Amino acid sequence: MRKAVLATATVLAAGLLAGAGTAVLPASASNDGPRDVHPTLRDDLVAYYDFDHPARGDAALERDQGRSGTEIDLVNGGPEMRVRERAFHRSGNALQTRQVDPATAGNDDWKAGIYAQPGVRTLRAFNAVSGTTVMGWFKVDMDGPALNSNTPDPADRFNAIGLAGVLTGDSDGHGVRALLELIDVNGELRLVALGRRLDGGNSQTFAASRPWQELLPRGEWVHLAATFNFADGTLALYRDGEPVDGFYTRTDDPWLVGGPGPHVTTASDPRGIKIGGSFPQDSREQNPCDCRMDSLMFLDTVVSARDVERQYQHMTRR
Repeated sequence: MRKAVLATATVLAAGLLAGAGTAVLPASASNDGPRDVHPTLRDDLVAYYDFDHPARGDAALERDQGRSGTEIDLVNGGPEMRVRERAFHRSGNALQTRQVDPATAGNDDWKAGIYAQPGVRTLRAFNAVSGTTVMGWFKVDMDGPALNSNTPDPADRFNAIGLAGVLTGDSDGHGVRALLELIDVNGELRLVALGRRLDGGNSQTFAASRPWQELLPRGEWVHLAATFNFADGTLALYRDGEPVDGFYTRTDDPWLVGGPGPHVTTASDPRGIKIGGSFPQDSREQNPCDCRMDSLMFLDTVVSARDVERQYQHMTRR
């Protein structure tokens, strides 16, 4: 494990991203954007990770193929987290995340992301934004949340499985502005879109009605998308390009959008991105995902149902 090196690299990289006057140039060499992203989405593509682009000089960092140029850490597993498996026919590597030692309260789980205080400047597109979309390919290799390594009870389990999301501007590494995950809803694990408009404010959750095992069968690649409309307080989920029926877990106004607008998120830079579990700064283990992921996209708009379908068809057509 490259613990000391990772901690140093994370601090240095995060400091540069948080303090730089201009954003790092995206790694994509084409002005047209990544080939696997539908042209209608490329202008709104803030960050995109296909796990085929290690950073020059440090293969434990993944280069961003979106416009922000935000590199992410492959935490604890480093280059070994890139595995040769195709989520769709044109893809190359996938990302492997997993719990390492459930019996020990340590910090060795494989996950990915970036974290910086007071915020990651290259992710400023999510500062005072009216909409966000998170999407990508996921393959789950677990039957429920992992054993909880933070408690003495050997049978205790976490209440969620973390997929991918954008952190709030005041996050400790767990709190999110926009997140795809599996989480306990009224005693039942469900696929959800969970969002928070205001830092320190209430979250809203849109939960899929269908059992999560039907939406994410173990060992099967599935394309998921979640949209977050901070202007009107609505969320949506998609599976393989099709809308997923669901329900809101709150019927009040947790995002405080009932009054006069316009309504946007807090004017703060997100403190990062988390993938496959919380705390990308590797300070705590929380909600690990024994999963493979590919082509993770973070956009600063509410992608329409038609464009989610277009993106899925764009990736899967031969």
